[in-house]
Amino acid sequence: MRRLPYLNGVKAFEATARHGSFTGAALELHVSAAAVSRMVRLLEERLGVGLFERQPNKLVLTPAGKMYQTGLTPIFDALALLTEQVATQSAARVLTVGVGPTFAVRWLIPRLGAFYKTVPNVDVRITTGGAAAPFADDWSCGIKLGSGDGPGLKADRLFDADLVPVCAPAVAEKLTSPEQLRTHTLLRVAHAPSDWPAWLESAGVADIVAGGPIFEFYGQALQAASDGLGVALGLAPYIDDDLAAGRLVAPFAQTIPKGEHWYLIYRPIWETEPTFLSFRQWLQDEAMATSHRQSARHH
Repeated sequence: MRRLPYLNGVKAFEATARHGSFTGAALELHVSAAAVSRMVRLLEERLGVGLFERQPNKLVLTPAGKMYQTGLTPIFDALALLTEQVATQSAARVLTVGVGPTFAVRWLIPRLGAFYKTVPNVDVRITTGGAAAPFADDWSCGIKLGSGDGPGLKADRLFDADLVPVCAPAVAEKLTSPEQLRTHTLLRVAHAPSDWPAWLESAGVADIVAGGPIFEFYGQALQAASDGLGVALGLAPYIDDDLAAGRLVAPFAQTIPKGEHWYLIYRPIWETEPTFLSFRQWLQDEAMATSHRQSARHH
């Protein structure tokens, strides 16, 4: 007869160990932090061993806690994958991909048709992600701009994120040097306030102050630029298709790295799942093509 532990407590402990706090676990489990603390305490009592050292404003795993968490997380990952595989047994296999709204609209969605031709009978579901969103339990994978770090996650680097000013063709005709940006509207992105100062400094016009309209996302600023409202800082690969189609023009050759890169992130358990592997390979091929286009623009 199988002897299972107190499963609610085990789930609460594993989430707390990953997040490093009862509060983080509570947000994931949709209960109160006090409830998580009680479940972990009850588990410790039933096991007869302490799993955390409760220090002021901090939880520290005991040696027993570290050993338990190291074994539990892969088990929960495997259970999550098995559950998704069982739940999606149909002609269409499902991949849930967490991405930011601008990346989805300006890069991923326009290319999904090519993926469906390569790998039929796969349902790619796009969900809200981006730099501000943590990796969700119901994601198959995510595509994010950042450092590639993440507890319990693997990351494949896809391509660089370079910044270059872009504008409508009619606006570009009036721009022959960065100095002329003084008399143009510089469109800004709320969560990237350092973009314009960094580029202007690299172009030798650091005294120009970007004071134009502020948009929530890069995609909104780029749309405003293509409509002739002003000059936006385009972030690769958001601008690739617009540059190729002539909707946007890069009037200056000067580009700067944003200091971050695009990554495909996923839990290790997905490395053996055939549908994910197909998507991963296709994404890497598309990323290589994007990188080649970026290199061609710089030379």
